[in-house]
Amino acid sequence: MLRNKEICFFLTSTVLILGIGMLLGYMHSPVTAVYIVIVGGSLASCYMVWMAWRYQRIIQLSGYLRKIMAGDTALDVRDNREGDLSILKNEIYKMTRMLSEQQEGLQKDKEKLTDAISDISHQIKTPLTSMTVMADLLSNPNIETEKRHEFTYHIRRQLERMEWLVSSLLKLSKIDAGTTLFSKEKVEVDQLIQEVVAPMEIPVELKEIELEIEEKPGVTFIGDKNWTKEACINILKNAIEHTPHGGKVSISYEENAIFTEIRINDNGKGIEKAELPHIFKRFYKGSQAADGSVGIGLAMAYSIVANQQGDIEVISESGKGTTFLIKFYQGEAAR
Repeated sequence: MLRNKEICFFLTSTVLILGIGMLLGYMHSPVTAVYIVIVGGSLASCYMVWMAWRYQRIIQLSGYLRKIMAGDTALDVRDNREGDLSILKNEIYKMTRMLSEQQEGLQKDKEKLTDAISDISHQIKTPLTSMTVMADLLSNPNIETEKRHEFTYHIRRQLERMEWLVSSLLKLSKIDAGTTLFSKEKVEVDQLIQEVVAPMEIPVELKEIELEIEEKPGVTFIGDKNWTKEACINILKNAIEHTPHGGKVSISYEENAIFTEIRINDNGKGIEKAELPHIFKRFYKGSQAADGSVGIGLAMAYSIVANQQGDIEVISESGKGTTFLIKFYQGEAAR
C-alpha cells in the first residue's frame, strides 16, 4: 500500500500539517499541542485503517478481474451494500454476465456453423460421387449411345441440383448475416400469387393437379415482393411435391385490420405431428420427404417471412393434407 504515491503524499501532508499544528498549539500552550497531536494522529490512523481496508477490497476486485479474463465467468461478485465499491462490484458482475452470454452465443454459432458445413458437405458429396462414377463410365468409348444420353442427362440434373443448393445457401447466409435489405413496399397479393404460380405450371400439369386460386382483388401488405415470392414458391413447390397425382392444391388470401394472410393448402400425405416442430430446420427431411429433397426450401421460406416480422404457421395431419398460413402484420407498416 505504501508504494502508492497518493498514500505517500497523504502521509507526508498529514505529518507536515500535524507538525505545523503542534508548533502553533505549543505556542499557545503545551497541553494544546498534545491535544492537536492526539486528535490529528487519531484521525490519520482511522483514515489509514479505512484506506488499508479499501485497498484490500480493490486487490480482491483485481483478483476477480484476472479470473474473469482467464475465462471464469461463473464468479458472483455482487454486493448489495451501499458505497462506490459495491456499485463497482455490481457493474463488474453485470459485465461478467454479458460476456458469459456473448461467449455462449459465439459457441452456439460455432456449433451451428460446424453442423452447417457438415450438412453442406454431405449434400454436395452425394451428387459429386454420382457424377464422378457416371463420368468414368462415359469415358468408355464402347458405351452405348442410349446409356451415354442417360448418364449425360443425370449429370446435368445433378449439376442443376447443386447450383440450386449453392444459390439457396448463399441467400440464407446473406439473410443470417443481416446483409439482405428487405424493402417495405405495398404488395398486391393477387399479382404476387400469379408470379408464384407461373414457374409451377409445368409440375402441376405433369402431375395433373387441380390448382385452385381464390382471387380477392385489393388485398395488400407491406413487405418485399421479390423475397416473399421466393418464400411462397418454395412452399407451393413443397405442396406440389407432397400432393398425389390428380390431387388438389388451393391458394387463398385475405386481409383484416391486424394482418394479411396467404393460405396454401394441399390434400397430400400430410406431416406427422412429431415432425411439425422441425420442418423449418435446415436440411431436415421428414418421413414423407420427396426423393432428392435437400430440406432447405421451407427453412428459406421461414427466414424470409420472419425477417419481415411475419409468421408462418402449419396445420397438418398425416394422410389429410397440409395448410401453410403466411401472415404479414399491418402494424409493421408504421415501423
